[in-house]
Order: sequence, then structure tokens, then C-alpha cells
Amino acid sequence: MLRPQCSALLNSAFWVLALGLLLPLLAKAQTPAADSLRRVLRTATRPDTTRVRRLLALGQELKTVDAPQAIQANQQALALARQLPDPAGEGLALLALSNLYRRLNNFEAARRSAQQAQRLFARLSDARGQGRAWLQLSTLYVLQSAPAAALEAALKGLPLAERASDTQTIARLRYTMGNVYSQLGNYAEALPLLRSSLKIGRQTGDDQLVLSALGDLGDSYKKLKKWPQALLYYQRALELSQRIGDQVGEAGFETSLAEVYSLQGDPAAALAHGQRARQLVRTNQDEFNLPTAELALARAYLLQNQPDSTLSLAQHALQLSQHTRSNGTSRSATDLLAQAYAQQQHFEQAYHYRTLHLAYNDTLFGEDTQLSTSALRYGYELDRKQAQIALLNKTRQLQAQTAERQRQQLYALLAGLAGVLLLAGLLLRNILLKQRINRHLNETNQQIAAHRDDLDQALIELRATQAQLVQHEKLASLGQLTAGVAHEIQNPLNFITNFSDLGVELTTELQEELAKEALTPEGRATIEELLLDLKQNQVSMHQHGRRADRIVKSMLEHSRASSGQPQFTDLNALAEECLRLAYHSWQATNKDFKATLDTHFAPGLPNLKVVPQDLTRVLVNLLTNAFYAVSDKQRQLGKDYEPVVSIRTEQTGKAVRLRVRDNGNGIPAAVRQRIFEPFFTTKPAGEGTGLGLSLSYDIVTKGHRGTLSVETREGEFTEFVVCLPTVPTPARTSPTPSVERTKAPV
Repeated sequence: MLRPQCSALLNSAFWVLALGLLLPLLAKAQTPAADSLRRVLRTATRPDTTRVRRLLALGQELKTVDAPQAIQANQQALALARQLPDPAGEGLALLALSNLYRRLNNFEAARRSAQQAQRLFARLSDARGQGRAWLQLSTLYVLQSAPAAALEAALKGLPLAERASDTQTIARLRYTMGNVYSQLGNYAEALPLLRSSLKIGRQTGDDQLVLSALGDLGDSYKKLKKWPQALLYYQRALELSQRIGDQVGEAGFETSLAEVYSLQGDPAAALAHGQRARQLVRTNQDEFNLPTAELALARAYLLQNQPDSTLSLAQHALQLSQHTRSNGTSRSATDLLAQAYAQQQHFEQAYHYRTLHLAYNDTLFGEDTQLSTSALRYGYELDRKQAQIALLNKTRQLQAQTAERQRQQLYALLAGLAGVLLLAGLLLRNILLKQRINRHLNETNQQIAAHRDDLDQALIELRATQAQLVQHEKLASLGQLTAGVAHEIQNPLNFITNFSDLGVELTTELQEELAKEALTPEGRATIEELLLDLKQNQVSMHQHGRRADRIVKSMLEHSRASSGQPQFTDLNALAEECLRLAYHSWQATNKDFKATLDTHFAPGLPNLKVVPQDLTRVLVNLLTNAFYAVSDKQRQLGKDYEPVVSIRTEQTGKAVRLRVRDNGNGIPAAVRQRIFEPFFTTKPAGEGTGLGLSLSYDIVTKGHRGTLSVETREGEFTEFVVCLPTVPTPARTSPTPSVERTKAPV
């Protein structure tokens, strides 16, 4: 079967019939009669069946002008009918309430009322009432995009309506069946039913049925991509709705025309009809047709390459349809959203809505729906055959003279029924076999997928382990090379430092000896100037030698492998101890320094398996940098500035984060991408080696499989974030640091 590609299951034609579904169950009166009925009800207060009928008549008069008042009148009729009791009046009130609730899109209340009416009429053996209750339920299920349930209700109501000779209900039930078959793509059965409904509607003067049949015929030809026939039926329906003043139907058919022109690639005509439809919807405050009108406009804007307008309209339509549980409209909205996001190259969003679109497709037109509707059709045909057999048996008893002929007919019918049953049995057996095979295939696929996922995970872990081993080997080799170079450099550096010290002493002694000698003033001044320059050179050599010595020692520390073993550690206690140690160490070299220490430790943190010595080096280094940053800002701003250093722990998902924050000057944007590079420092010459943050980064990322990042705002704060996993994770293969924002001078 063909499946619909453009319109939702809820089409405008069906809604036209749904608005006029309540048949003339009650005595008809002109709208001005509402006041007359109110006066009669105020004067004649006797609680009897007459008052029930008058309340029902009042509700009928008010249903198109004041729905809340109509609901109130029918609820009063229902309560009084139950009190009397008046089962017939109760059933009429329930049907009227179901119709009113459906008009207000309260489908759940409408369904409950219709089901109560059906059960009541069944107890009364009222075939006419049961047929109309099933018609009401079938209409509700169509509006809620439940084709199988709608067809089942229609097939249950049709024999009852035929038994009661209720021509109008029969016609509308056949129309409902044609509508469902059309939406399911079964046009071979849909088109004859719809044409029959159109013919009956014209013969009986039922304009609502004519409008609905015209619209559904247009929908069917639209899905068959027969555009001229679809436009013809829609235009006829539009003209009829304008002639009878049905603006709700007019809005629906304007929407349908807009959809056809969009499918033909005519955005100008589609936009004109879509705007007309939305104007009618807004004028009539028609909340039901609003989503489909907006989708028609959205489709036209998509053809005009205006995806923003398409997204706005389609998202609003999706919200409205999801609120009313209209799966058909939701399906069309998700299709448009997927196309619009794809046009904008937002492929993640496009994939999301395409997935939703496919889910709605499966819900509305999946194999289960097709099978259930086919089974309902077969059941209905089987019931009819059985009814015919019972009728033939009764006729045989009444007409003995034709017994032989009837017996032959019965045999023929029984043979046909046996064939049908045999066919049904074969179909059922095939279905069961197919289901069993599908279940087996699904189980096999699941097992294969699970095995594949296990292999993929094992491969990922193996590659990660291999990469970690290679990285460790490289780092070990580099560490050995660095340590060897540093050791070789250390001895010449010691000689340079010692000889610079000796040179200063010799220069001082030479100055003292020259002071004893008799020299000319000019010569003495020249020699003293040269000796002063020589002494300053020796002092500068000593200072630079000491700085080079610190760098060499840092290189040795950087290259040294961790000697500690991982053990479960209380991170809160370790952080508090490191803060105290770093603060006292900084105060030891900066006597006048004072700062506010702010701690926020998350309770109940799990003990992490880390190397405490290595993590202590990281935290002490980060805290020392923080104290340096606030000290530097205090020297600039004086007493008006209050240094604050904070340390915070928190747990998020499968990781624990430790934040070290200061309110210093922050890190300039020009250097923030380099702060984790070895030998890079923002401190003045002689005050930093540039290896502290590099060493910390290696300890966190390579030693503990975590992350070290920085957040900063220049002139306001710097915050380093250490993130450690609480469960083992694959090792990182890339040594490149990831700097999220910025940091104070290192």
C-alpha cells in the first residue's frame, strides 16, 4: 500500500464532519429559542424527563455559540437523568457531552463520555444509540491518529446502525472507514467508500458529509500524486464551505490547497492559501486547525528557502499537536523541522527530528497497524457471513418449500466460509511463523550486537593500553635523557657559580690593594670604574648561574618518575593539608603577607585511588601560584585590596573536581594558551622556572588519567580545575594540554 507523504492523519475534511457529528438526536430549535428555553426551565422546575429533554435542547442550542454553557446544561441533564432514572436521557446527555468535549480538544473526557454512552445503550439493547456511540468513538480515534482503533469502532457500529436502519449514521460510518483506509494508503477500498458517502450526502442534503467526502477524495488523490484531481475536489469543497458559511471547513481546505501547491513546487500559491488559512483560523480562534495551517505555511517558506520562518511555525505546530496527542500532525511537523535544520546544515538537530519522524511513521503506518486493520476488516466480513448464515437458517425453517434450495445455498456459503477460515488460518499461521522468525532474528542480532560492542570495547581498551605503554616508554626515555643532560650541566654550572663568587672576592681584594698604591687621580678613577664593572659582571654571573641551577633541579624533578604507589586517599583532607602547607610556606618568605582562605569541601566524596605525593606536588604548586598572584596584585593596589584564595571540591557524575581559585590579576589573553608549556613563565626573570604547571599537567593527565584546565578573567580571577575520574578510564593518547580559559602569572 502507498503511505501518505505530506499530510497528517488528521485532515481538514474529517474535522469538518467531526464538528457536525452530533446528529439530530434532540428536538431542533432556532438559536433565539435558547432564551425561551431558559425561561421555561426557570418556571417549570419539576424534576422529570421533560426537564431533562429541555436541558438537552438548551445544550444543543448553545453548542456553537457558548460551549461552556452548553456543557453545563448537558451536565445538569445528565445528573437529573441519573437521579430519576432516565436511561435514554442519560445516553443522549453523554453523547452530547462527548461531542462538546471533542470540540474543545479534550479528547480524554470525550472518550470517557462516549464509552459510558455505548455501555448504557448496550444495556438498553438500543442498536441506534450504540451505533451513534461507536461513531463518536471512531471519530475520536481518527482525530487522535489511532487508525486501528478507529476502524474497529466503525466496524462495531456499522452492523448496529444497519440493524436500526439509521441511514445517516451508516453513511458517516462508511465515510469514517473510507477516511481510515485513505490515510493507511489502501485506496482500492477507500475511494469507493468515499464516493458512496459523497453520493449519499448529496442525495440527503447533508452538506457536512459532502464537504468531508470531497476533502478526503482530495487527500487520496494528493497522496496518489494526482494533482489535478486533488485540486478539483479541494476547490469544490472550498466553494461549498464558503457557500454555507462554514469558516472552519474553509480554513481546512485552504490549508489542503496550500499543501498541494507546495508539493507541486509552487511556493507563491502555497503561501497565499496558507496565509488565508491562518487568517481564518485566528479569526475563528480555531485551535484545532491552527497546527495544520502553520505547517502549510512552514512548507511554503521552506520552498522559498526561508528555514527560520519554517522552524518557528513548525516548532509551534509540534508543541500544539503534542499537547493534543495528534500524532499525524506531529509527524508532519517533525518532517518539516528535519528538512529545515538540514537546509541550515544543523545536522544534529535534523537527525533528531528525522528520528522522531520515523517513530511517528511506525506508529501511524507501521506493519502492526496494517495487520490490525486488516484483521479487523476480516473479522467484520466474517461476522457478516455468520449473520447471513443465521438468516438463511431462519428462512429455511419458515419456508419449507424452498428448503432444498436454501440448503444448497447454505452449503455453498459454508464452503465459502470454510475457505475463508482456511485462508484465515493460513494467514494466521504465516503471521505467527513470521513473528517467531523475527523474534529469533532480533535475538540473534542483539547477541551479535552485544558481542560486537564487547569486542569494540576490548579493542579500544587494548589500543589505549598500547598507547599508554608507548607514551610511558617515550617519557621514560626522555626523562633519562633530561636527567643525564641536567647532571652534565650541573657540574659546569657549579664551577661558574663558584668562580663568580671567587671573582667577586678577588675584585674586592684588588680594590683594597689598589687603594694602598700611589696612582694618579685619572688612573685611579679609570681602574676603579673598570673594577666596579668587573665586580658587577661577576655578581650577574652568580645570579644567572643560580637561576640556571634552579632550572636544572626543576628539570631533574620533572624527569623523575613517581616513586609512590596509588592508594585510596581522602581528597578533602589532602586538599586542606596542602592549603595549610602552601600558606605557611609562603608566609615564611613573605612576612607581611595575609590572605583570606576559603574552603568548600563536598561531603561524602569517595576515596580516590591516587598517588598522594604526586597530587600534593600539584596542589602545592597551584596554591603557590595563587598566593603569588594575589601578592602581586596587593603590591599594585595596596591596602584597598583583600587577597582571597579558595579551594573547592565537588562530585559530578563519574568524576571529582578540585578547584583552586584566586582573585588576582588573571592571565593575559596573549599567553593563556602557553601556560602548560615547559619553561614558559609569566613571572619576572629569576622568580620562576616555567616547569611547575607543566609538571602538574603531566601528573594529572598522564599519571592519574584526569584533566587540568584553567578559567580566568583578566583583572578579576583565575581558577584551575583538576578533574579526577572515580572509576578506571582508558588512558589519554594525546599529550596536548587543553586550556579552556585563562590563568594568573605562573
